[in-house]
Amino acid sequence: MILAPTGDIEERADAPCSAFPRGILGPHPGVRAYAVRMHETRRRTRRWLLPSAAGVASVAFGAGVGQLAAAVLAPAASPFVVVGASLIDLAPPWAKDAAIALFGTADKAALLIGIGLVLLALAGAAGVLEVRRPPLGRVLIGLFGVVGAVAASTRANASMLSPAPSAIAAIAGVLALMFLVRRLPAADAPADETPPVTDAASDRPPGGVDRRRFLAWAGGATALGVLAALGGSALQAGARAVTAVREAITLPKPTTTAAVPAGAELGIDGLAPVVTPNGEFYRIDTALAVPAVDPGTWSLRIHGMVDREVTLTWDELLALPLAESITTLACVSNEVGGGLIGNAVWLGYPIRELLARAGPAADADMVLSRSADGFTAGTPIDALTDDRDSILAVGMNGEPLPVEHGFPVRMVVPGLYGYVSATKWVVDLEVTRFDEASAYWTDRGWSERGPVKLSSRIDVPRSGQSLAAGPIVVAGVAWHQHVGVKGVEVQVDDGQWQDATLATAISDDTWVQWRFEWDATSGDHTLRVRATGADGDVQTSKRQGVVPDGATGLHERTVSVD
Repeated sequence: MILAPTGDIEERADAPCSAFPRGILGPHPGVRAYAVRMHETRRRTRRWLLPSAAGVASVAFGAGVGQLAAAVLAPAASPFVVVGASLIDLAPPWAKDAAIALFGTADKAALLIGIGLVLLALAGAAGVLEVRRPPLGRVLIGLFGVVGAVAASTRANASMLSPAPSAIAAIAGVLALMFLVRRLPAADAPADETPPVTDAASDRPPGGVDRRRFLAWAGGATALGVLAALGGSALQAGARAVTAVREAITLPKPTTTAAVPAGAELGIDGLAPVVTPNGEFYRIDTALAVPAVDPGTWSLRIHGMVDREVTLTWDELLALPLAESITTLACVSNEVGGGLIGNAVWLGYPIRELLARAGPAADADMVLSRSADGFTAGTPIDALTDDRDSILAVGMNGEPLPVEHGFPVRMVVPGLYGYVSATKWVVDLEVTRFDEASAYWTDRGWSERGPVKLSSRIDVPRSGQSLAAGPIVVAGVAWHQHVGVKGVEVQVDDGQWQDATLATAISDDTWVQWRFEWDATSGDHTLRVRATGADGDVQTSKRQGVVPDGATGLHERTVSVD
């Protein structure tokens, strides 16, 4: 047995993992490699992860302070909301359609989550840049504030204080970053140096600062940001106040009630109800934060190419003879067979009567409606002055409009897609011409006029559903607002088109349920549906996307029969 020299024994205090024996050939290669790997891991942690944590904590702190500042100074100018709203405005039509196709009515939540993830990544980069290339990290956070301030100042409802929350958020983030970077642990030695000795029970390298203390500071900054954001949300009492006002409102009794005929509801499990409950009614709009409009201060201005301007207050509107009507609304982004359509009982006053007060010019052909948050829609004036139930709605399914569906007042126009007619939180009607004015979505490539396409949908059975051979009920809905549906046919595989049975239609302005009795045989089958309008038009089988004026094609479902 060969003993190691005394000098080697004394050197063990300077060697990593000295509890392992040394021989005359020096440290064991595996032990040495392990020590080097651990050293590299700690070095990467300090060079990348900890600076990234400093950036994320700083931005979280700044964002929370910005939210709090918005609550105090400009409630509509929350940095997240104004940036998100600007992204919606700048997004090309294909991006909007992709978002709706992927996320449906959760598209706004998905956008906010996406903004948050991108912000986290950039925040981490800001921390690393501030350590390695100062002051680039502070500059990057400052740019966040510039983007937010510009977005806030260019919103339709902007005020002088709108840029302030984003600017304050950036300043708070920069100060937090400077504070945290100064408290980062000391950097390790270069990669080619011998790894230093570390105490196994401590995270503190020689000459460094305790990582735990730094993480405590970073966690504290993040927590303060979260608390500030929660405080800002608590202070933004406008939405809650409007909700309380809405809940206290008792709508006047309608001069005319709208009844659903007994035969309109087929009562088939899985079939969309003929009247869509408020909580299930689709919501598609450009408002990331639902506008809080106090009916006590609401008014509608009618102006433009008119003989006289008309202004209508909330109390004046409620004093008018309000009537109920049942109308189906559809979104132009609804794919064939999609769910962005609903039917409701609306309470309101005819827009044609209000336009008659103003006296539109003979050559006016469009009414540009404006929302409280700046959204605009261009509606053909004929659709607002003919015999259809185009109304200023204040009620939906027997209660005041839900806030997210336009409280206190919105437009409901049968037969037109919502992007050209169904303005929520409406505050302004400008009588004008299509060749002199344009609206939000027409500026983005959509058609000026958006009549709803004749269409139909299969609700039951579900696609991919396993069924037993024998009699099976196929059912769904069909619609052609302000025209009406005369018939519905079903095709099994590539066979003959067969007539379905229609429920009783409420009116030409609503969808209608249908059912078809199918004697199913074993195997995989494709079911298709098509509708025929009251004018004799047959639903086209030509596939077209939603741009520029609504999708076309036949809805089909594939089922398996045992």
